[in-house]
This record gives sequence, C-alpha cells and structure tokens, in this order.
Amino acid sequence: MRRELTCEALQGLMREIARRAPGGRSYRVFLVGGGTAVLAGWRGSTIDADLHADDEAVFRDIQGIKERLQVNVELARPEDFVPALAGTEARHVLLETIGRVSFYHYDPYAQLLSKVVRGFRKDMQDAESFIASGMVDPERFRSLVHDIPEAAYARYPALSQRAVLEAVDGFLAQIGDQPSPFE
Repeated sequence: MRRELTCEALQGLMREIARRAPGGRSYRVFLVGGGTAVLAGWRGSTIDADLHADDEAVFRDIQGIKERLQVNVELARPEDFVPALAGTEARHVLLETIGRVSFYHYDPYAQLLSKVVRGFRKDMQDAESFIASGMVDPERFRSLVHDIPEAAYARYPALSQRAVLEAVDGFLAQIGDQPSPFE
C-alpha cells in the first residue's frame, strides 16, 4: 500500500526527482492540487502528487521513484480538465530549486478553477484556502474565468461555459465576495 504524502514525503519526492533528473539542462516541475495544499500548510497530507513538467524527460524514472518511495504520482495539470486561463505561465509560484530542477506551485488561478469546477468537498476546502491565503485574488479570478472564450470549451465536452461561470460565481458568492448574477 502506498503511503500518504505529507510535507516531508513531498519534499523527499522533490529531492528524488531532482537527483534522478537527466543531466545537461534545467527543468521545471509543477505541483498541482493536493501537493500545493500540503506544501502551503492547508492540509496534512494528500493521497497522490499531481505533477506537470515543461519537459517530461525529468520524469524518466518516475516509476522507480514511486516504487522506492511507495507514493502515488499522477502526471496532470489543470488544463487537462478545464480551459486554460490567459497568462498562466506568468503566475506559477516558485517553491525551491534543487540541483537542476526548479519546483513550482502550478498557477494558483488555474488550480482554483479546476477545484471549483470539480467541486468535491476537499476541493472546495482547498479552493477557500487559495482565497484566504491571498494566493488568488477573487476579482482577478472572476475576470480570468469570464474571459475564457466560449470556443475554448469545445475541447471539454463535459463542461459548458454557463456551468463553469455558475460554479465560479456561486463559489465566490458563497465565500462572501459578492452575490452571484445567477441567483
């Protein structure tokens, strides 16, 4: 059985990824979802580490790393589930650099959108933490989501623009930002 990923276990995973990274260049690895929540101190553990990299060569030994550390790793990013937000690349948050690998929290705004759209209880707790921590400004978040072109939803047949806007505006209204226009 795989162990839950605590802050210490996530840091060990990061060190191991850096140790096993192919030589000759630098890499960027992004933590998404539960990994961000754990490293930000919002919860004590997560069941898996969702990771993304600009160059997946950095994950060449990810199966071996998972086995050695007895952890679950998924290669995923918010855009696998929800439309991209403009400017994501400029909003990644640097955690630390270990050797040739720089580790980041993936764009908090993109992570928040994914969590709000999925809507599970733990996701919504994390979503509230993105706002409460100041990682995400509610008005900027609302604006970024409302600016997603309708055509971007074509890649996500399970989503509609209206449903996403209702989920986001409802979430923001619930946390006290302002009333939802859909109420």
